[in-house]
Amino acid sequence: MSALPQPATLANLIQQAAKRYGDTEAIIAADGRMSYAQIDRDSNIVARALAAAGIAKDDHVGICAGNTGQWATLFYGIAKAGAVCVPINTRLKPAEIRYQLDQAKVKLLFLADRLLSIDFIGLFEDVARGMTGGYPQPDLPNLLEVILLGEGRHPHCRAIAEFLACGADENSMPVPPGEDDIALIQYTSGTTSLPKGAMLTHQAMVRNAAAVAGRMGLARDDRYLSARPFFHVAGTTLSIAASAAVGATLVTMLRFTAEDAVALMETEACTHFSGNDTMFLMLLERDGARQKSRLRGGWAAASPPVIERAVSELGARDLVVAYGLSEASPNVAMSDRNDAITDRIAGWMHPHAGLEVRIGDPRTGRNLPVGQRGEIQVRGWTVMRGYFDKPEETATALGEDGFLRTGDLGVMAEDGRIRFLGRLKEIIRVGGENVSPGEIEDVLLTHPAIAQAQVVGMPDPRLIEVPVAYVVPKSGNALRADQLLAWARTQMAGYKVPRHIAIIDSFEPLGLTASGKVQKARLKDDAAERFGPTDNWRAGSRQA
Repeated sequence: MSALPQPATLANLIQQAAKRYGDTEAIIAADGRMSYAQIDRDSNIVARALAAAGIAKDDHVGICAGNTGQWATLFYGIAKAGAVCVPINTRLKPAEIRYQLDQAKVKLLFLADRLLSIDFIGLFEDVARGMTGGYPQPDLPNLLEVILLGEGRHPHCRAIAEFLACGADENSMPVPPGEDDIALIQYTSGTTSLPKGAMLTHQAMVRNAAAVAGRMGLARDDRYLSARPFFHVAGTTLSIAASAAVGATLVTMLRFTAEDAVALMETEACTHFSGNDTMFLMLLERDGARQKSRLRGGWAAASPPVIERAVSELGARDLVVAYGLSEASPNVAMSDRNDAITDRIAGWMHPHAGLEVRIGDPRTGRNLPVGQRGEIQVRGWTVMRGYFDKPEETATALGEDGFLRTGDLGVMAEDGRIRFLGRLKEIIRVGGENVSPGEIEDVLLTHPAIAQAQVVGMPDPRLIEVPVAYVVPKSGNALRADQLLAWARTQMAGYKVPRHIAIIDSFEPLGLTASGKVQKARLKDDAAERFGPTDNWRAGSRQA
């Protein structure tokens, strides 16, 4: 792993990458191929153009676009301008986008004219009503300008070419950021409340990226396929920045499909891949993936059965397991490619150097003994500065002692390694027993005819909750729910056996996030219609 740039800022990261790796391909995306030298040059132009547009240090600049080389260039350009990048999820609805732009006080927005089948100009006319009459406007009082990416045009947006022309003067670079300055405001999921913007520093992101690259064994000659959206911190820190830290080539895509991933793995000779359970399982079920895979490693946020299949069937013997969250820039712990493969498959991970990680009682916060399950809590350099403009939520998340309350269930070994066991809020309370959905999913995935499995809790008048399972059969296999239930009773304790099993063709119609995760709240709603009294179920799901 290469040494960190000094100071550790995103601006210095891309400058150092350009000096060390020059013409090495930095990114391969839908808009072409870009070298590290080209991204460094182009991001200088972006920084100067931002300054010419009135963007000053610590101003907030949004990006609403798909994974492209241009996105990475804008990202580094914002950093070089000393401004704060605010990535906007392209799958949000107009009201949700408007909320984030307003809450984050975004002053300038880079907007794609379209993405796949979405007309973003039309969509944004609903978001920013000022597009019909100029800025600012009452709903977005801080937004002063929209820069349109692509070939589309709008009378109240400046075209990207016109914007970049203002950055031509090479003698007018803005004052660079410091390593403790905020680099990114990353919005977290709003499943239980309005989304919150985690403030992440330059040092946290650059140090996290380098640490992860080292654990993966990512190097200059590697080609790293990651479809993690750039509007997530797994896309910025763990894809864009991690690749730059070691000079690897990042291969990305506008939308993850197993078909496209297999094709890219072959044509671009990809050596590393990152994904969650769903993405790996989709890849494993794709015809030709095993034969065309040249994968050696990568990282996965996945369960042991999925890791084992990725290692054995895709040949990714250096694959490591990762745990993190947006509030931690995002990675907290990761296994090392040199760890015993059995430990990596089992999900044991080392916290990064310099971090304090403990397992606490989620009710009292008290430290729990080694081997006892509890909430993963972390303190140190990778933890967010706080939630932007949300002091009460910040105090709740960080506590008086500065430990981030992750809301995740885990366990610690004697040597300090941890295992992630699931979200505390997803724990199913079956009578007097707490059951992690992941426990049941792992068992279901050992069935030879099951490709994917997801489990949620369903309210029950006698037991509080009972498990409900959704399974996708492997290609060419027919499954019956009654037969699966009978099999499940021989594989797990009675209280863990699903009360109902839904056999489906794919999770996509039920809703996947942009990063390929199954939306369990959507599964709960679907289960209400399939198996339970709607009114009782919905009341229960809102409380869960």
